[in-house]
Amino acid sequence: MKLLAIHHIAIICSDYQRAKHFYTQILKLPIIHEQYRAERDSYKLDLALPDSSQIELFSFSGAPKRPSYPEAQGLRHLAFAVADINQAKAYLEENAVEVEEIRVDEITGKRFTFFADPDDLPLELYEA
Repeated sequence: MKLLAIHHIAIICSDYQRAKHFYTQILKLPIIHEQYRAERDSYKLDLALPDSSQIELFSFSGAPKRPSYPEAQGLRHLAFAVADINQAKAYLEENAVEVEEIRVDEITGKRFTFFADPDDLPLELYEA
């Protein structure tokens, strides 16, 4: 398996409108896609970074604060772009890493899966 790049960083915010203003107006990140998901009472805002990576900004009603600083209300997971998700998943499993089933992103049609590091930090593989 060869990691190619960071594809996106997902952040759960405590105040969607305030966070959206910060990332789009203060940091000047262009909006790729914004979606309200009624079944989750949640917004998802995809923002472009200059290196082609992205920030996924999520809102979830009642999301708990992280128990310690510097992890407070921040990083949701780290995603790595890979060329072949089947090969990458097989490689991880061969190395005793539990990997979720491959799913398809409903917006992009791209395939992805999740696994965890030794401290249970959620990591994602996203097929480039």
